[in-house]
Amino acid sequence: MPAPTPLRLAWATDVHLNFLSREDLAAFCATLAATPSDAVLFTGDIAEATSLRRLLEAVAAAIERPLYFVLGNHDFYRGSIAAVRAAAAELSAASRWLRWLPSIPPVELGPDTALVGHDGWADVRLGDYERSPVMLNDYVLIKELANLGKQRRREALHHLGDEAAAYLRGVFPGVLARYRRVIVATHVPPFKEACWHEGQISNDDWLPHFTCKAAGEAIREAAERHPDRQIEVLCGHTHGAGVAEILPNLVVRTGGAEYGEPAVQGVIAAA
Repeated sequence: MPAPTPLRLAWATDVHLNFLSREDLAAFCATLAATPSDAVLFTGDIAEATSLRRLLEAVAAAIERPLYFVLGNHDFYRGSIAAVRAAAAELSAASRWLRWLPSIPPVELGPDTALVGHDGWADVRLGDYERSPVMLNDYVLIKELANLGKQRRREALHHLGDEAAAYLRGVFPGVLARYRRVIVATHVPPFKEACWHEGQISNDDWLPHFTCKAAGEAIREAAERHPDRQIEVLCGHTHGAGVAEILPNLVVRTGGAEYGEPAVQGVIAAA
């Protein structure tokens, strides 16, 4: 989607709008509208399956500017991955403002900068999944992951991580041939070094559930193949903020978050 002038993105993550009162939602929308930006980017955990569309449409109506988004694990709670993704694609096609990034071509933010995105998924390949005592609500509240034993859940999560990697490997060649800088929006940190919690890197109990190794491998490969290009990843999921330089041309910014207190992480300016 070509842009006539470089666009500025107001980035927010893990906003969990379903936790907000009507007044708090209005206040957050006012903050977004007042942020000096041309568009908004949400990197997942926007709401839950039953409230996602309504709350996205409420934000879009309030800010009246493009709102690009990827989905997080919470966005599938009390629903199914297939149904929520189908609804996001339908909404993206029908809405004036709302765009689910996996369903659209790369977004040109300026002559040298493009935005791509995929939801990603924690694929339990980092850390120690077998010994981890962590049991996320994902494994109870999402149809495709509920009532699975540990081995079948591992297989399902591997598949979801592989989907993210396949998308990225499909989109990178074209976008990196055209743009010097590519911003990758995703929900789950794609590297251990970006899995921040309270200023520290998560341990082996938590890493399986808070990183997407498959996506990280695809991103690293692209950065290594194109040392003259800059890849900047924007993610969330952990609620802990931090910046990780993976390679000289690959940086990951993980946004912080607090339930009930959605915030703008910053404004991303196109080069």
